[in-house]
Formats: sequence, C-alpha cells, structure tokens
Amino acid sequence: MVAILLLAAFLTAMRFLPLGAWIASFQAWVKEIGPVGYVVYVLVYMVFCVLGIPASPLTIGAGAIFGFAAGSIVVIIGATLGATLSFLLARTVMRRRIEALTADNAKFRALDRAITREGGRIVFLVRLAPVFPFAYINFAFGLTGVRLWSYVVATFFGIIPVTLAFVYISATAAQAASTDMSNARLAINIVGGVLAVVATAFVTRVATRAIKKAGVDDEPPSA
Repeated sequence: MVAILLLAAFLTAMRFLPLGAWIASFQAWVKEIGPVGYVVYVLVYMVFCVLGIPASPLTIGAGAIFGFAAGSIVVIIGATLGATLSFLLARTVMRRRIEALTADNAKFRALDRAITREGGRIVFLVRLAPVFPFAYINFAFGLTGVRLWSYVVATFFGIIPVTLAFVYISATAAQAASTDMSNARLAINIVGGVLAVVATAFVTRVATRAIKKAGVDDEPPSA
C-alpha cells in the first residue's frame, strides 16, 4: 500500500511539477560523469537500506532517471547489496542489538522456524510478498540459519517482479512528461503499466499464501 501511494504521488508530481526538467538535468549529470553516476546511485540505495530509510522513492526515481532497463539493474543491484550488508552486520557487530529488537516478535520466530525447515525458499517468498518491512527483515534474516549465498540469490531474484513493475511505470511517466508522445503510444504505456501492477499484485498474493502455508504468520505455540 505504501509503495502504491508513493507511486501515485510520483505520477502526480510528474504532472504538476517541473520534474521533467529536473530529471533531464540529473540525466545529463549522470551521462557527464559516465558509469560513476550509476555506481553512486547503487551506493546511495545500499546506504538507504542499511540505515533503514525507505528506498521506495529511489526505486521509482531510477526509472525516471535511467530508463527501464538500466534503472531496474541499478535498483536490483543496490537493493541486493544493501540487504546483504545488513545481513552480514546482523551476524557480526550488530547481532546483540538485532536480537533485542526481534526478541518479542512472534512473526520473526515463526519465520525462523520456517527457514529452518525450508531455507532459501522462505527468503524468496518473503521478498515477493511484503510480510515484513524490507530494511527490518534484512537484519532479521541475519539471525536465522539461512546460508549467505542462498540468502543473496533468493533476495536478488525475489525483488525482481516488484522492481520491474515500479521502474517501468516511472520510466514511462518520465518519458511522457519529457517528450511529445502520441496518444496511441501513451495508451499502450498506460495499459502496460496497469498490467505490470496487476501481475505484481498477483505474484504478491500467491507468495503471501505460500508464506502463510509455511507457517510464517502463525503464532508460536504456548509454553
């Protein structure tokens, strides 16, 4: 729901604010500094994840700044690196703090039991369905028994559907705001955006059901 509201706010801003000019300026800056611009965006995205700052605006903005293909790659890499760094911090220097934060969380205990049984599959499903806040669960996963590479692979592939949907929509909105797009092309892009959201919602619903079936939403048994 939060991501949808952010997307709606972004599209409204694209319509009523001079975002087209701002995006064009930022695009020019990125092109001027070459590949470094993409690296900077990835690093900023990673920092947002580790600091617990919602990165949804960065996800949406990537499509407007870099376009669909490059924007998707930047977000997926940045989110995966941020999630991995958070995971490693939770297993090392921040372990006691994260243990204190998750001690009374029934959902986390259920998640830990599910991962013990099914490993990376649960991580993948959690990435598809927003059962937990992204920044929080990155650290919490570090306390589970999931292997590092299983976690990284499941995270990388699990965040792809939602990332592609939102980056596509923002890239389309930016293109429509900055160019004289024909009505037919605009209609096609709008339909594509709607289909992307519908497909993402379907995937999320299926993943949510699978998570519940795995027992992640179950309350722990009474002592």
